[in-house]
Amino acid sequence: MTTDHRETGGAVLQLQNVSRVHGRGAAEVHALRGVDLAVRAGEFVAVMGPSGSGKSTLLTLAGGLDRASSGEVVIEGRPLGGLSRNAVAAVRRRAIGYVFQDYNLVPALTAAENVAIPRELDGVAGRRARTEALAALEELGIAELADRFPDEMSGGQQQRVAIARALIGERRLVLADEPTGALDSTTGEAVLATLRARCDAGAAAVMVTHEARHAAWVDRVVVLRDGRTVDPGTDVAGLLAGTDGGDAR
Repeated sequence: MTTDHRETGGAVLQLQNVSRVHGRGAAEVHALRGVDLAVRAGEFVAVMGPSGSGKSTLLTLAGGLDRASSGEVVIEGRPLGGLSRNAVAAVRRRAIGYVFQDYNLVPALTAAENVAIPRELDGVAGRRARTEALAALEELGIAELADRFPDEMSGGQQQRVAIARALIGERRLVLADEPTGALDSTTGEAVLATLRARCDAGAAAVMVTHEARHAAWVDRVVVLRDGRTVDPGTDVAGLLAGTDGGDAR
């Protein structure tokens, strides 16, 4: 599957000349520098690069978890920069599924309750939210974990619950930060297949990864270095041939 990333019309996600600066003066750090990126419906994009290159910053800005210092983040045609904090949160709940590297599960809630959170926050009735949560857990092959609490699960099981939470409902954009980091190779491949299927069904996905072998699942690789995109047209075959095979984040 191929997508012309130069065509930005109808993009689910657009970063338009986005920069993010932390601190001031001598302590100023440029995490991102003038990044442009468009991800269309049906497209699965991998973001790769060395540690400190800006990968996680790109994901947090795309997910509305942080605001750009300059430039604009646009979700389904809606610029986030002009929205209130509550309006951004509403966009995040309804349109974006986010897989955090550290899972962010609520310890006092079961797997099904954790997965149902975004839907319940958006006003969906509890019974329907649980039904959708069970379907998402089933999609990840972990339906048997529905009534377990996080401390009763392995790290890999918690990771899959977190992914199920990101996929519940009709999420148009899925953002995943190292989604297979705690998984064995077989389970990791199954998770990537699930993300690929979601894109094939019309969602857009952006995945931060350091695993070159994961490029086989995506349509396009974006390489970041020092907060800038380099070789934005890097093709999957080139990456697998060794353009970025290191294990630094």
